[in-house]
Amino acid sequence: MKKIIVLAALLLTLSVVSKAQTAPIVRKPSQINENTIVKDSVGSIMPYTVWRPLLMTGRYSLRSKTIAGAEVSEYTLTRVSDAQFETNRSAFKPHESPYFTTGTPFKHFKERDMNGHRFDTKALAGKVIVLNFWFVNCSPCRMEIPELNKIAEQYKDNPNVVFIAMALDDANTLKDFLKTTPFKYSIIDNARYIAEKYGIKSYPTNVVIDKAGNVKFHSNGYGSSTPYWIEKEIAAALNP
Repeated sequence: MKKIIVLAALLLTLSVVSKAQTAPIVRKPSQINENTIVKDSVGSIMPYTVWRPLLMTGRYSLRSKTIAGAEVSEYTLTRVSDAQFETNRSAFKPHESPYFTTGTPFKHFKERDMNGHRFDTKALAGKVIVLNFWFVNCSPCRMEIPELNKIAEQYKDNPNVVFIAMALDDANTLKDFLKTTPFKYSIIDNARYIAEKYGIKSYPTNVVIDKAGNVKFHSNGYGSSTPYWIEKEIAAALNP
């Protein structure tokens, strides 16, 4: 009998960080790794570099194969229905990051973004602040940008929600990257010192700060459920 391993059980609790940074605890099923045999719907073996990113999107799951009652390390990549995908995302809240504490006052900063706009997070009291800590060569950071853009676009006409991305890269590196991969947050370049202020060592790290200036939500690493929960926490912070 074939056993369906739903991605929600595999990856929505997984924090994926760039190899360039020290990783926090990573939860990974021991039987699923780069040596696992994964095939597509027509039976062709898929490279790890192909099936792993697809699995991480939350849009796919792995179906295991059983021979004579004994499960072997061979799987078929199958697409999850839209309904199941939404159910999975809402059911699994990302693990909190080790860098912030929910409900505590946020330690403020002042800085200008790449367009010269000055941000003073303390002066933004009464607004919801959404932060993202990232860098260009961080693969999981890049993976979540399209979903973060959808959230920023949703609230672009709401003056009570402010989106700020702290990038470790210099302005020139960011300008080249943004030519092909737009990021709809206000971006602060050379922001490593801001990340260090909070002890952040792995990326991406996302934070939502409520109108009272308290940390309402924070997560570390990439997970397909993270954008869903960011948007959910923004809505809750706007209407406490």
